[in-house]
Amino acid sequence: MKTILIVDDHSQITEVLKEYVIKEGFSPIVASDGQAALDAFFSHTIELILLDVMLPKLDGFDVCKKIRETSDVPIIMVTAKGEDYHRIMGLDIGADDYIVKPFSPSEVMARIRAILRRIERTDENQLTMKQLTYDNLIVYLEEKKVTIAQQEIMLTKRELELLWLLLDNREKVFSRDNLLDSLWGIDYFGDARTVDTHIKRLRAKLDEVAHSNWEITTVWGQGYKFEGKNEK
Repeated sequence: MKTILIVDDHSQITEVLKEYVIKEGFSPIVASDGQAALDAFFSHTIELILLDVMLPKLDGFDVCKKIRETSDVPIIMVTAKGEDYHRIMGLDIGADDYIVKPFSPSEVMARIRAILRRIERTDENQLTMKQLTYDNLIVYLEEKKVTIAQQEIMLTKRELELLWLLLDNREKVFSRDNLLDSLWGIDYFGDARTVDTHIKRLRAKLDEVAHSNWEITTVWGQGYKFEGKNEK
C-alpha cells in the first residue's frame, strides 16, 4: 500500500483528504507543520507528498528544498488562489506539480493517480536503458546523474526525465502538450506553462558548463528540441 504524506495546518482539509486517500487504497500520514512533515518523511517510506505552502515552523518551500537534498519523491505543492509566484517558486525548487486552493478533493486524487502512474510507466520503460551520451553530455539513468565535460550537474528527477526525453529523441520537436503527456501524464490538469518553467530551469543548470555543440532550443510556434550541431 502506497503511503501519501498530507501536509496542511487546517484539520478540516486534512480530514477530507485522508478520507479520499483511504478510499483510493492509499495509506495517509498527516502533518500539520513543516517540521512535522520532515520528521514524518524521514521516518516512513513515502510515495508522494501533498504539501501546503503556508505552514507553521517551516513553510512548504523550505520543506521541499530539504527533501530535494536527498529524495526525488513526487511533491504536489498547494498554493493560494492567484499567487502565481508560489507556483513558479515551487516548480523552481523541484515540485512536480501544484494545485490551487480552493480545490476539489477528487481533482487532488486524480493528480496523485496521474503522477504515480507516470512513475510506474517511467520505471518500466527505463529498465533496458541506462545511459545516453552526446558530445560532452552524459545522462546516467540508474545513478540519476548528469555530467557535462565530466562535471556533475544537479538536476531534479523531473528535469532529468525532461533532458532524457529530448536527448533520446534529438532533433524532434516536442510541443508543450507532447511534453505534458509524456512526463506529466495525459490526465494532467495543470497549466502548460509548467513546461516552460522546467525548460527554463533545466537550461540554466546546463549552462553552468560550456557546451558549444548542442543546446535545447525553442522552435517558435512549435515547441522545444535537443539540437546537436553534429547532426546538422
